[in-house]
Amino acid sequence: MTSTLDVVLWVVVPYVCLAVFVLGHVWRYRYDKFGWTTRSSQLYESRLLRWASPMFHFGILFVFLGHVMGLGIPKSWTRAVGMSDELYHVLAISIGTVAGVCTVVGMALLIWRRRTVGPVFSATTRMDKVMYLVLAVVIALGMWNTIAGSILNLGGHYDYRDGVSVWFRGIFRFDLHPELMAEAPIGFQLHGMSAMLLFALWPFTRLVHVFSAPVGYLWRPYVVYRSKGPNRLGTRADRRGWERVGAGDRPTDR
Repeated sequence: MTSTLDVVLWVVVPYVCLAVFVLGHVWRYRYDKFGWTTRSSQLYESRLLRWASPMFHFGILFVFLGHVMGLGIPKSWTRAVGMSDELYHVLAISIGTVAGVCTVVGMALLIWRRRTVGPVFSATTRMDKVMYLVLAVVIALGMWNTIAGSILNLGGHYDYRDGVSVWFRGIFRFDLHPELMAEAPIGFQLHGMSAMLLFALWPFTRLVHVFSAPVGYLWRPYVVYRSKGPNRLGTRADRRGWERVGAGDRPTDR
């Protein structure tokens, strides 16, 4: 039997977080367009960033695609294209583990860089610290569920595609199954709750840059550069007073 607490945790809280996610981005775009940025710190330090940023971003991209496939695509669909459950499990574990390790290492380097490089640390806001903390918790719990549940098989086998995935898809179809999350292992419950918290924080952090794309560059007019004339190509400073500008021209006070 579904309790009131289960309904609050796995129905009310997800919809509240989704509403904050959507409306927060609308508010941020309307009232903080100039703040819609990652606040890049590449000018402060680039050696660590050159390694950490690609590892984190490519890792998190494959983690996201894995979640889209695992949570958004039913078993019947993968079976329909000839992918067995065993093959799906092998691919999910192998690719997910590699992507998770890259994400963890990249994020650890980013946090180390932000903490140890003075100018980068000075540019770190309070919301940046909260975002890094929640993101680290989400990633750590996801890795724990993969390693403990799927590789080490601690606590018995649990197929999230029959539980968590059905609950997740039901949120968007208004076919609610809070009892499925209530019966899931604690690791999956904590992972889901921390992920919802991250989505609620998302619009108010630097993560908004995920939805930024230089689409305007496709039709933006060319930037016109005008030189000061053939005699002004050097670095000579302007002279004060009167200066002839051409035959027949009236000199003007510069």
